[in-house]
Amino acid sequence: MPVLAPDAESERGIPRSPSEARRSEEAMEELEHTCPQPRLTLTAPAPFADETSCQCQAPHEKLTIAQARLGTPVDRPVRVYADGIFDLFHSGHARALMQAKTLFPNSYLLVGVCSDDLTHKFKGFTVMNETERYEALRHCRYVDEVIRDAPWTLTPEFLEKHKIDFVAHDDIPYSSAGSDDVYKHIKEAATCRSAWSCRAFSEGFLFPLCSGMFVPTQRTEGISTSDIITRIVRDYDVYARRNLQRGYTAKELNVSFINEKKYRFQNQVDKMKEKVKNVEEKSKEFVYKVEEKSHDLIQKWEEKSREFIGNFLELFGPDGAWPSITYDPTPGAPAKVETSRSPFPGGAARHSHLAFSTGSPQQPRSTCQISRNPAQQPNVRPRRR
Repeated sequence: MPVLAPDAESERGIPRSPSEARRSEEAMEELEHTCPQPRLTLTAPAPFADETSCQCQAPHEKLTIAQARLGTPVDRPVRVYADGIFDLFHSGHARALMQAKTLFPNSYLLVGVCSDDLTHKFKGFTVMNETERYEALRHCRYVDEVIRDAPWTLTPEFLEKHKIDFVAHDDIPYSSAGSDDVYKHIKEAATCRSAWSCRAFSEGFLFPLCSGMFVPTQRTEGISTSDIITRIVRDYDVYARRNLQRGYTAKELNVSFINEKKYRFQNQVDKMKEKVKNVEEKSKEFVYKVEEKSHDLIQKWEEKSREFIGNFLELFGPDGAWPSITYDPTPGAPAKVETSRSPFPGGAARHSHLAFSTGSPQQPRSTCQISRNPAQQPNVRPRRR
């Protein structure tokens, strides 16, 4: 979108009248914004500021929050700045950057990362070095540009150099470097549409077009770099023992000789406990399998027992077959059983013939036949029931 480069002041620095300013604006040259655009694809990490600095020749007029929320032209994104240490980059950092990126419809998010020297001087030692922290920010999807070696306290020169419209940070006072809140001057500052407009307002020509430059974000509770470090310190022994198992030396872990031996002994004890636990689990599994197989064997035995009893009752029960024995006294004659089935329904045998043969084949056979009906054999006493 073409914009006009205002020259609303005279050579003496005195604001011109509205009519003079209007005539001056009509004669001005139209300039196009060439500011870097927000990333639309995530096929590459975000660039560094010194690699792609804003070389736009169009005047960078400050925006009010109301103007930014209404939306700006495509070629004039709202330049939002967020800074920090970003040690052990976690979801709380990413959420804060997401809020800064989505403050306005058309935002270009610049993220400043402090160097190791500044951080160690004003805050303390970090887990990740500055190069690792720079790279972590470059690979965050919400970041459009990374500013290395960012200042601890923002200055007007820094804001002007990077053409920053708004500063985003949580509203909790950040005390450091001898100050109760390093963002206090940003919260109290006012950004104007142009220096001329405010000066003209002071002279009584125009209305002010100013608003605060600080935009607060919401802090994510339950997660912070300090919390993560506290967990590591609390479980230091566990992490030290684990890294010793993985091959790290005691010198690399800054572990004394005595502690190294203690950790290795504890690791051996844990291994023995694990073996005993595995043996117990396998024993329980074996007992369970034996019980299951025993149950199957008992069930099969019961089924076979029922089958055996059923066959026995079929042969010798009240409705089953009854033996009819035939005795053959011929010497050497084999014993034989003759069974006859009844033609009645049910298939149950009514009587059986059992023949015993003794003696030689030349001798006559004598046959003893036992009938089921005692009335047919008067010499046989009836069987008691």
